[in-house]
Amino acid sequence: MTCWETFQAYGLRSLGYGERLLPKADITLCDQVVLIGSGLIWNIYFAAIALILGFFLATGLAVAKNTPNRWIRKPAEWFIFLFRGSPLFIQFFLAYEAFVLLPKIGIEFSFLGVEFSATTGWLTRAWLGAVIVLFLNTAAYSGEIFYGALRSVPRGDLEAADAYGLTGWHRFRRITWPTMLRLAWPSYTNEAIFLFHATTLVFFSGFPAWKQMGDALYYASYFADKTFNPFIPYPIVAGYFVVMTLVIITVFGLINKRLNRHLPQAKRRKIALRMNLIR
Repeated sequence: MTCWETFQAYGLRSLGYGERLLPKADITLCDQVVLIGSGLIWNIYFAAIALILGFFLATGLAVAKNTPNRWIRKPAEWFIFLFRGSPLFIQFFLAYEAFVLLPKIGIEFSFLGVEFSATTGWLTRAWLGAVIVLFLNTAAYSGEIFYGALRSVPRGDLEAADAYGLTGWHRFRRITWPTMLRLAWPSYTNEAIFLFHATTLVFFSGFPAWKQMGDALYYASYFADKTFNPFIPYPIVAGYFVVMTLVIITVFGLINKRLNRHLPQAKRRKIALRMNLIR
């Protein structure tokens, strides 16, 4: 089988298309590159959905934590503390165990006098259950980042907005929120990178791969077991993640440039990768 035929057979296998059986003998480098790249689709999916949804929840958490109303501020503070204070792997484990119990409990509700019974077994699938955990986790980290940026919005900008008669939602949408994003974006870029790296934990969590359609680490582990040589599949995974990290830096760098387009060149904040030692 040529490399092109391998790509046709296994390029979209992680999504359920192509050959169902994995190669078991005469495994080539092309087989490993194609199948691990196919599994990377799921890592991209986990990170993209969690980031998009988490961005909006993080904004709400930052605003809630900054409000003087303690009934709004305290739940936001405890949510951020809970998800930032506990390891992500433990969150995966607890969430999976909770989702497993839900179908046994069952969810019943009535609507217009009609009784409904809903099954929640789909929550134990990685495509949804793992995304929920990643979404809540990144929302907590991003919420703290946005909160710090919100506290750093120059007072002069807010006073200028008041002078122009901008109050409430209009001031937040046109002055506070854009400035908050501009200040937070370099740190938020690092959060996006580390979230993408954290998607590899899905493989080690309780969320199973459905019909053997796993992520990049799933296929790397398979090849390491079959070939008894982990020094080929795992560096391939690392190479894919390095490439995707460069893509994230490029995309977020363009957004950062857009957010800072009105500032002089000397005052524009640049994107820089900072290593996070503890997640």
